[in-house]
Amino acid sequence: MIKVELMDRSRLICGLGILTTMVVLLFLPAWYISLVTQKLRHHSTEKIETTRVGIVFGAGVYADGTPTPMLADRLDQGIALYREGKIKKLLMSGDNGSADYDEVTTMKRYATDRGVPPQDITLDYAGFSTYETCYRAQVIFGVKEAVLLSQSFHLPRAVYTCRQLGIDAQGLGTDDLKYNRSELNYYQFRESIAIIKALWQLHIAHPKPKFLGDFEGIK
Repeated sequence: MIKVELMDRSRLICGLGILTTMVVLLFLPAWYISLVTQKLRHHSTEKIETTRVGIVFGAGVYADGTPTPMLADRLDQGIALYREGKIKKLLMSGDNGSADYDEVTTMKRYATDRGVPPQDITLDYAGFSTYETCYRAQVIFGVKEAVLLSQSFHLPRAVYTCRQLGIDAQGLGTDDLKYNRSELNYYQFRESIAIIKALWQLHIAHPKPKFLGDFEGIK
């Protein structure tokens, strides 16, 4: 009986050890990325240094052609910086992978309806991921420095990725506390997994985006 109890206790300790290791391996990269980008991420426009380009990452649009609340928040941040003169151009990057789904046209319409001139907006129709957006911003659009507009939970990965790909990036994050708590928990957990993938792409695999193309630049 004592031997069985010791075996059960051993299995429990072993299981807890494996679980603890898995949790550490999952969240340690997220902690590292957050730490090294901490001074480059801001929550108010006043702290943003004047930069020519702001990059807005796509975050979903509805069937009626309106942005999701998270995408609208990103766009509002970019529009605010543009109005304050902190940025001169907006690069809007999102998913237009099919004829019936077009994030970037929705993004442009949202901004022009709020006073941003069309000539100050550049669209990247093949920004299917954070990695591809940053890669294409540097290679296709010639971006060397930028303000990244996104949710605060996404900014560490976005800033780190852009900087590793040659863009001197800073970030302006939204107030994530206003989102539904369960929804936010889901996105934060998913972000922890996405960070592991980003580290693999940036430091080991170095994949090319699905689409590249000719250099376009931002006028």
